[in-house]
Amino acid sequence: MVSSLPCCQGGRKHGSRLLQDPTPLSSLKNHMKLLVEMHKKVPETGINPKMMSNHTLVTQFILQGFSEHPEYQVLLFGCFFSLYTMALTGNILILLAIALNAGLRTPMYFFLFNLGMMDIVCTSSIMPKALQGLVSEQNTISFGGCMAQLYFLTWAASSELLLLTVMAYDRYAAICHPLHYSTMMSKVFCSLLATGVWMLCALNTAIHTGLMLRLEFCGPNVITHFFCEVPPLLLLSCSSTYVNSIMIVLADTFYGILNFLMTIVSYGCIISSILKMQTAEGKQKAFSTCSSHLIVVCMYYTAVFYAYISPVSSYDAEKSKLAGVLYTMLGPTLNPIIYTLRNKEVKAALRKLCPFFRN
Repeated sequence: MVSSLPCCQGGRKHGSRLLQDPTPLSSLKNHMKLLVEMHKKVPETGINPKMMSNHTLVTQFILQGFSEHPEYQVLLFGCFFSLYTMALTGNILILLAIALNAGLRTPMYFFLFNLGMMDIVCTSSIMPKALQGLVSEQNTISFGGCMAQLYFLTWAASSELLLLTVMAYDRYAAICHPLHYSTMMSKVFCSLLATGVWMLCALNTAIHTGLMLRLEFCGPNVITHFFCEVPPLLLLSCSSTYVNSIMIVLADTFYGILNFLMTIVSYGCIISSILKMQTAEGKQKAFSTCSSHLIVVCMYYTAVFYAYISPVSSYDAEKSKLAGVLYTMLGPTLNPIIYTLRNKEVKAALRKLCPFFRN
């Protein structure tokens, strides 16, 4: 609006000159020249004139990140870089240990292998750009890059929620039905479960990303986060987000509430079976097989509920940033540590793989 005022004032000035100037044609040419010069300046502001017809003016976004706290930029870079390095190293070691050790070819470690891959995709989809933003004055991301980041992050995060439910069912089958465990969790069934998780979440993410692509973004283009995610993007849209909001509610109901309830039911049955065991040794052994997974579930759902089980209209940027750190960086970093420290078989496999763990 501010930039249009000189144009209007200029138009009035040129209009008065047209009435007084005996050569109105030359004044008209000067006025058209002024308009052309103004339109030439439009691309410099990030607005594409070719896209004005459908009002999709934004071709890139600015990730706000933690720019409101410049005094912590160096500290945050060091922390994020350390967490990213630890997450990559820990998950890659877990993947190698499971892949190269024949003794870890059970359903529990098969799902742990998939969890490690999801953690790598999750943290790698946002951390390189987040680290770049901490060392640059302005952290911009193209529209296509933002949509790609949104897709892979949502895919990995939703897959992890669904996989945690599958892992809870695996622990239920192992503790509550030990005699039928090999039948209930056969290799074919486990492969179908893992494939179903990846494919279902890929489809869900494709729907959300497709709905995001149909929106129009006219500006402003500042995303109040350190990565692209659905809630802040919807707040920037200048078109109707009603369908997007409906799909978000459905996704939250399925991934957040329904999966959480199924996990609670599984662990309710597990705890009931453990309490019925007569020996303390049997109870301790049964609990040790699911304690690592229970810790990861509590940590992950705490972050998700804290940030996302709420209407888009009540979106809180600071709260969402904190939750984003928990499930995109802290979670992938702690998962390998939790499963390693509380699992003798994984520690034994890591000792064979890396001499560092032999001490």
